[in-house]
Amino acid sequence: MKKRIGFGGILLLFLTVLLGCSTTEGSTPYVTDPVPTPNPAPTGFQVPATTDIVMYEINPGAFSTTHDLQGIVDRLDAIKALGVNTIWIMPIFPVGQVNSFGSVYCVKDYKGVRSSLGNLENLKTLVSKAHEKGIAVLLDWVANHTSWDNAWITDHPDWYTHNAGGAIISPAGTNWNDVADLNFDNANLRLAMIDAMSYWVTTADIDGFRCDAANYVPTTFWEQAITALNAIPNKHLILLAEGDEPGQLTAGFQMSFSWNYLNALKNVFGTSQANATSLFAASNYEYAAIPLGKRKLRFTTNHDESNIASPLTVYGNINGALAASVVAIYMDGVPMLYSGQEVGVTVNYSFNASSSINWNANSSILQAYQQLLGFYNHSNASRKGILFDYSSTSVIAFEKHDAASKVLVLVNPRNTEKTYTVPAAIQGEWTNELTNSPVTLGSTQVLSAYNYLVLKK
Repeated sequence: MKKRIGFGGILLLFLTVLLGCSTTEGSTPYVTDPVPTPNPAPTGFQVPATTDIVMYEINPGAFSTTHDLQGIVDRLDAIKALGVNTIWIMPIFPVGQVNSFGSVYCVKDYKGVRSSLGNLENLKTLVSKAHEKGIAVLLDWVANHTSWDNAWITDHPDWYTHNAGGAIISPAGTNWNDVADLNFDNANLRLAMIDAMSYWVTTADIDGFRCDAANYVPTTFWEQAITALNAIPNKHLILLAEGDEPGQLTAGFQMSFSWNYLNALKNVFGTSQANATSLFAASNYEYAAIPLGKRKLRFTTNHDESNIASPLTVYGNINGALAASVVAIYMDGVPMLYSGQEVGVTVNYSFNASSSINWNANSSILQAYQQLLGFYNHSNASRKGILFDYSSTSVIAFEKHDAASKVLVLVNPRNTEKTYTVPAAIQGEWTNELTNSPVTLGSTQVLSAYNYLVLKK
């Protein structure tokens, strides 16, 4: 039966002509399914500006005892109280079974919701409830590859990468044997992928995407896709690349991952005890390569990192993990937390976790994160101020200020007491934001193991 072209199809066929994206010779042009009724957004909701985003990655399998989308809805108030205004949900799609080990990044159907999480209506409810609380919702998008039992394998084998013998292959140079590599030289694949992305924006009213393995996908596709997505009426999308190529930000992503910064942070806090000044150098290195106005996502852990080792192991102990977060939150980027980090989780939750986070594990750590993010959200200097580095070999120190205020952050990344020689430029009277008590910085300042100060004036 012939398929009817909906709004998404008209838009994408228009873009095919606009962007000069001709169909592959001998292939059948891709035609979209009808677009279902959109989920209307509450009046007044606006996605946060890039400079104001506080992001939170959610692993639905571990997030609640029900391991589903309703479990996220039930904790939206707690997410809001933490100081978060944007959530990124790990892939919600059905997981392939052929050659699979259960990774949620093995996508069987780009337009489906994994039955263990719920259904489309559950997602729409989640988005609507999040919007009511001023929280934007991003989906994790896996563009580079599909499962081996995705319908595209049999319906459109020409959309995949083949070896010299004509067989479809996994992504070259990886051990990702559970997935099949897509070929973005195929114009119809591009349109199908853009149509699938548009589906979630127009149907569930999501607010953007975290795009997985962005470096593996041609920048020309990202530019084409983002142009199409931004043409959807009445939507302003947040687009995050899990990549570090400057061209991704030129193509339209507002943010990309801070891999260099993360490695520097781990080296400063970890067993190598690297010079604390290397953090500022890593930050400058990342920003020197990207367009003005774009931002780097700063974090101490995420699902990949925590799948290897918990933050408590990486940064020394629970206090070291918190101190590292202080640096990641305040030093010139978009801060992100991974679900469970705020209560000091000690276990490594897998992508398809069957256990759940103990939200009562460390109330004092949770309160500390709430204070840190609360001040960050209400401090223009913290989010947008000019950054000055005053770090020493063993103490991370930096100031951020705008025309009206200054914020000074001092962090001891060592598990031993350190005495910091205070530069003259930051000596004087300050207020400890976290205790609301006065602090006088003289020529030296003693910081106990993993101690930190967030000062303002």
